[in-house]
Amino acid sequence: MDEQAQIGQIEMHEVPRLGSGVQLSRTPVSVNTNSRNAGFVASCGKTRQQRNPTMTDTSAWIGRSEEVHDQLSRNLLMRIAATFGESTPAHGEALPPLWQWCFFQDPIAENGLGEDGHPARGGFLPPADNRNRMWAGGRVEFFRPLEAGGEARRVSTIKHIEEKHGRTGALLFVTVQHDYLQDGRLAIREEQDIVYREPSPPKSSSGEPMVAGGWREAVTPTPTLLFRYSAVTFNGHRIHYDWPYVTETEGYAGLVVHGPLIATLNLRAFCRANPDARLRRFAYRGLRPLIAPQPFEVGGRIVAPGKAELWAGDHNGLAQKAEVEFD
Repeated sequence: MDEQAQIGQIEMHEVPRLGSGVQLSRTPVSVNTNSRNAGFVASCGKTRQQRNPTMTDTSAWIGRSEEVHDQLSRNLLMRIAATFGESTPAHGEALPPLWQWCFFQDPIAENGLGEDGHPARGGFLPPADNRNRMWAGGRVEFFRPLEAGGEARRVSTIKHIEEKHGRTGALLFVTVQHDYLQDGRLAIREEQDIVYREPSPPKSSSGEPMVAGGWREAVTPTPTLLFRYSAVTFNGHRIHYDWPYVTETEGYAGLVVHGPLIATLNLRAFCRANPDARLRRFAYRGLRPLIAPQPFEVGGRIVAPGKAELWAGDHNGLAQKAEVEFD
């Protein structure tokens, strides 16, 4: 997993809206989305292609795909549950929303990593000329739950690439679609927005004011929480756990809280406040970084039947916005 996008620090352009025994392949896969009608959706209760196209023709990367198989093993589920202070799903039970991000990781060896701890450029994702990679946000659609203990697969396809120029220099926007399947049926479809930007010192900025909502939860992002989330997602990005690197090399005020971690806590707070809701869609967008151990809060409110607005932020204002559609 990557850092959340520091959208408040760059000129952000619009993007499209709304585990053990990992094995990689590039076999095309067709996905039947009719499984949504099965009724049960998310509930709140190695081989790679040898020749890569160059960044001189970004369109050559569109359509590239890879497939990852993983076992939703109890051992990793126990570690994820401990990280979030939750009980471990029993065999056959549904994974809590967004726990799929902890699986399907490609275990890159140490010599395959860059200085920042990310996998070296030019594998499945574009190399992007040594620019910093940021997880800007995404959209998730829930068809049915992934079940603990079973084998599942994720099929990832690069859907969109766009090069632009902002105040901080050249920007590359990449949208990747992830299809999560189990027993031959589509469980989750996700679009992940990734932004590459040229290295530049982060600017301190305030976000929009926090909004009073129908529910709110306080979060204290300890270094241990960040380290554990990096561990369960096999995320080597040093900004989340390496104090000298994040402060001296990248220029942040402290350890950066993972954008996906914030999104997971945000959606969990919604589920706690609305335990009978069945999730249909979740969309989220990073606005600016949250720095540990500065406390922040996640919260939200129902804005229409079957629709809620969520947010996360601290005393400096909003850091992430999200929307949920549910039954």
